[in-house]
Amino acid sequence: MRWALVKVSLAVTAMVVFAFAVPLGLVVKEMARDRAFSNAERRAAGFAPVLAITTDREQLDKAVATSEDGAAGRLAIHVPAAEPGGTALEIGTGRADPAELAATRSLGRASIAEVPGGFALLQPTALSSAQVAVVELFVPEGEVSNGVATAWLVLAGVGLALIVGSVAVADRLGVRMVRPAQRLAGAAHDLGEGRLGARVPEEGPPELKSAAVAFNSMADQVVQLLANERELAADLSHRLRTPLTVLRLNAASLGSGPAAEQTRAAVEQLEREVDIIIRTAREAKPQTQATGPGAGCDAAEVVRERMEFWSALAEDEGRRVRVAGVERPVRIPVARPELVAALDALLGNVFRHTPEGTAFSLDVHNGEDAVILLVSDAGPGIADPAAALARGAGSGRDGSTGLGLDIVRRMAESTGGDVRIGHSVLGGTEVRIWISLDGRGAGTGGGGGRRGRRRKA
Repeated sequence: MRWALVKVSLAVTAMVVFAFAVPLGLVVKEMARDRAFSNAERRAAGFAPVLAITTDREQLDKAVATSEDGAAGRLAIHVPAAEPGGTALEIGTGRADPAELAATRSLGRASIAEVPGGFALLQPTALSSAQVAVVELFVPEGEVSNGVATAWLVLAGVGLALIVGSVAVADRLGVRMVRPAQRLAGAAHDLGEGRLGARVPEEGPPELKSAAVAFNSMADQVVQLLANERELAADLSHRLRTPLTVLRLNAASLGSGPAAEQTRAAVEQLEREVDIIIRTAREAKPQTQATGPGAGCDAAEVVRERMEFWSALAEDEGRRVRVAGVERPVRIPVARPELVAALDALLGNVFRHTPEGTAFSLDVHNGEDAVILLVSDAGPGIADPAAALARGAGSGRDGSTGLGLDIVRRMAESTGGDVRIGHSVLGGTEVRIWISLDGRGAGTGGGGGRRGRRRKA
């Protein structure tokens, strides 16, 4: 499409330039010719008073010799014989044929004859009713075409500039139309290959902008469906842990014997299979992080929404809740479903692992190159934060899959950030989520997380 626009623009501009430049060039040439002959006719007419006063050869020779054209060998005066059989006067350097001189006398008006090296202007001057002298003025070819070449070069330059300018404008317009289409095609290709974070900027012509909006909406729905499916699989597997724990306790009370050992072995095998299912659901998570300039979400809006959801449960349990830093939009390169899942996992940990009535807070800090989410509580904290982070990396020790922390970690690392644990000002645990805005990872600003010692699994 881009080259098609360039070719059309080139063809149209070339035709317009040709249609205007060629006639204008011919007009310039004709104007230069008329100017040269008008000047020559004016100079030739200047000898009419001299011929009216005298036809003496000596006087005419002197007049021709003292004129600029006569000194340059461009002027000639042809005076017919005064009487039949007399001698005609030929003064100066003549170039015109006698036939052309005779034709000019008979016509009685100026004429132009083509001669070697240029043109001869023949100006008739009446001496008497029967005699007509002819003043011949030579006009070189260079004088006739003086300035024509320069004018044609200027016209050619202007025409070329118009063509180049039109091609450049057409190319920029083509890029503006083609680039959004190329981005849309590339994002569709990435989505087809399983890179679900592919998004396209919603910009360009109205038709392509509408297509980009529809594509981003479709991709978000696909991500949401897969996230729901993954969360459902992990949630259903988690629900099996409670009955399995009861079975394991009951199996431990069966005493000894082959049947009891087989029952305990079966329960252990079932627990391992459930862990495998949970890890598989977690590790099979497709790429859903935002990757394009048009993707991402407003972290402040998501935090307000999730805190409104969890505040109802906090009110039932008598927990004091504080939210800060959500007054203004905070744009982050994370898909909305991913941030929702991460916040739910962390807030769910607070409710599961701290006593009722324990206060907690969620702070959003919007920096120049990163956004930091702080989830703090006043609970007892975690004895071994390193072990909790290890479970979040997928080791699955101590009967915990680390699914909640793993969701948070993957979300942060998808932007080049990380997750750190520390002591909160409330006296409990502080989970610091560093979300990089430039993809270069956490800098010195996240160093506060290294002071931590506790984290909920």
